[in-house]
Formats: sequence, structure tokens, C-alpha cells
Amino acid sequence: MHTTPTLQLSGLPDDASDADLAARAAQGNAQAFALIMRRHNRLLFRTARSILKSDADTEEALQEGYLSAWRALGTFRQEARLSTWLVRIVINEALGRVRRRAGQVIALDTGQEVGAMDAEAGMEANPDEQPEAAAARTEMRRLMERRIDALPEAFRTVFVLRAVQELSVEEVAAALGLAEATVRTRFFRARGLLRESLSREMDFAMEDAFSFAGARCDRIVAHVLANIAAGAPPIP
Repeated sequence: MHTTPTLQLSGLPDDASDADLAARAAQGNAQAFALIMRRHNRLLFRTARSILKSDADTEEALQEGYLSAWRALGTFRQEARLSTWLVRIVINEALGRVRRRAGQVIALDTGQEVGAMDAEAGMEANPDEQPEAAAARTEMRRLMERRIDALPEAFRTVFVLRAVQELSVEEVAAALGLAEATVRTRFFRARGLLRESLSREMDFAMEDAFSFAGARCDRIVAHVLANIAAGAPPIP
């Protein structure tokens, strides 16, 4: 019979492995789970935002995704990558919100590719948003985020995970349940659309796209830990 674990707050080394942290968190160690969240916050935030296109919705989805992960830690298998396991949970949470909001089913693994004409038409919207050559770096970052938001659904999450988060093709394929060839095709098509839209400024703004400030990280971790402390034990 499973008993509700006592939340432990003993110190842990920052370089502890994901496997060790997951095992400790599965026993109710909230400190271990806090380290997991801080380690993967940016990856998961960027993943969810690529689907939801809203910072506020993304924060909520990420918090709910973490609570789902906390409850299911007992089912995590050590041979898998913790980051991939978490990405799948967060993607499911984000897609669930989109389905509830739009009343339709959206699948990232659909075999039907977006037509080139439709994709290009979407990227041509709001041409007056492009700044002048002397625009500040901050405005260029915002423009990049808007252009990424404008990518077709089939391309956007692949692009964020590959180009912004710098995951490998193999990691993206595993996280999204896609063939590696499909990941490569969608990534290069998305990059081409963005280059057409942004030209040389794209690479300049890339490193700052969807910045994950320390305050946001702290807020998400604090919110999830408060819910855990209120009584959200892992499921064995």
C-alpha cells in the first residue's frame, strides 16, 4: 500500500544526475523535484509556448505539466531520458488546452504536410512589423518570436526544439513521436520560411528568442512546490 511521502528539503548537489533526482523525487523529495524543474524549465517553457503562443497560457500549462509529472514519477523508467519524458507530458498538456479552446484535434505527428502556398501566405502577414535596419536588438527578438508564432503548427514545435533549444534530430523525433526524416524536413522548411521573412536579422536575434527570465523560473517552481506541499503525492 502506498503512503503519502513526507516532503523532504535536504540539500542536494546541483550536478546530481537526472536519474538520481527522479528517484529521490519519486520518494517525495521536493528539493530534488525543484532541481529537476530548474534544470528543464527553459526547454519545457519553450516547448509549450511553441504550441500555445502565449506566455501566460504557457506558464499555466507548464505548472500543470509539472504537477502531472510529480504524480507520475513512480512510472518513470530510468532507461529513458527524463527530459524527453517531461517534454511529452508538457506537450500533452499544451495540446489538451488547444483542443479544449478550439474544439478540434491537433496532432503533431500528422503525416500530412502543410502546403507551401498556405505556409508562405501565413508568413506574409503584418509586413509592417519588420523593423528598420537600425532597430534595437530587443525589437528584433520580439519580431523573431512573432515570426516563429506565425509558423504552421506542423513546423513550429520542431523549429523551437531544434533551433532555439538546440536539441538533436534524434531527441526531437523521440519527443514528438516523429520520424527523423520528418523532423529534418520540417525544420529546414521552417528555417526557410523564417529566412524569407527575416533575412540576415534572423540569426542575430536567435539566441534571445523566448528568453526565460529568472523571475519566471522562480515563479513556476514556487507555484508547483506550493501545490505539492498542499498534497499532491507521486503515484507509485
